[in-house]
Amino acid sequence: MKIDPFKVEIWMNAHETACRYNLAETCVDSLTLGELAALTGGLELETLTNVKLTYGAIEGSARLRAAIAALYTSRTPEEVLVTHGAIGANALAYAALVDPGDEVVAITPAYQQHVSIPRSLGAEVKELRLRAEDGYLPDLGALSALMTPKTRLISLTNPNNPTGSVIDPAGLEGIVKIAAAHGAMVLCDEVYRGVDQASDGLGPSIADLYDQGVAIGGMSKAFALAGLRLGWIIAPPQVREQVMIHRDYTTISVGMIDDHLAAVALERREAILARNRAIVRANLPLLDAFVAETPQVRWVRPAGGNVALLDYGRPIPSEILCRRLLEDTGVLVVPGSCFDMEGTIRVGFGNPMSALKPGLQALSAFLQHLPG
Repeated sequence: MKIDPFKVEIWMNAHETACRYNLAETCVDSLTLGELAALTGGLELETLTNVKLTYGAIEGSARLRAAIAALYTSRTPEEVLVTHGAIGANALAYAALVDPGDEVVAITPAYQQHVSIPRSLGAEVKELRLRAEDGYLPDLGALSALMTPKTRLISLTNPNNPTGSVIDPAGLEGIVKIAAAHGAMVLCDEVYRGVDQASDGLGPSIADLYDQGVAIGGMSKAFALAGLRLGWIIAPPQVREQVMIHRDYTTISVGMIDDHLAAVALERREAILARNRAIVRANLPLLDAFVAETPQVRWVRPAGGNVALLDYGRPIPSEILCRRLLEDTGVLVVPGSCFDMEGTIRVGFGNPMSALKPGLQALSAFLQHLPG
């Protein structure tokens, strides 16, 4: 199987450990074990020291699956499969869902998995490109026009990466209606669900709206626990069955310690999400100020998640700009070319304010001194 190079991951691997201000990070400021203990009332170390380091329950422990199911309004623990990160969940879901000759309609820009993996499996991927003038929200008429009897799947990320746009319940229901009319499934990568600017962030999941919906979640982004490398899939029975088969050939199960700590965190999720929402809500005004003081920059203000896509308004390729920015200022952002969105950069705002504020100041000065 041949697959395209994963552009954003290659960029991050090359630069994220060699920058002064990492504004490319997509996780809310990661918790330490001590901070996790303080937020959750302890890590149940006595229980943890008695954990036998076997493979454990292959589908995830009953305790963890119950904690994950509680994030949804109508799903049961038996419908949850625990995976090695959301990235592993996406890979397993496509392996289970897509065959050569299928069509996949991908709402893009999005995390590259949602385009490159189905293509590598022999599917025809049709992209519905989001536009700034539409608030980076999908045009449902255009979506419907892309559907055919061969369409197996619609894929999307909500909240969106890299734009931070959020499809509201009516929009999700419109996508479900289109999918159902064509006998297609919907895969929704929901790893940023849980942090937004207005509510508790746990808006409707595709798993609660559509019986042929596949919801992907994880501990990395909204829960600030990327080091656990833990995600999950909620899907119809026929998909779960195929995922289990494929997983036997790849990761088998997640680590027992990861499973335990994720369960502890999710059982006290409100404290963690409150901390993380406070971070992104305090930080987004810094981006407001940055845009206001940098005249050439345009954006659609994010409604959820903790990433934003900025049009920098200069005739220079985004990768060249980002390399020069890193060399001159130590500020790391992601070139829009990683998402086929040339002329833009992606900025994360879940970082500590101590990095975000000076990083944005340096970015503003850099952009204002570039040739027009």
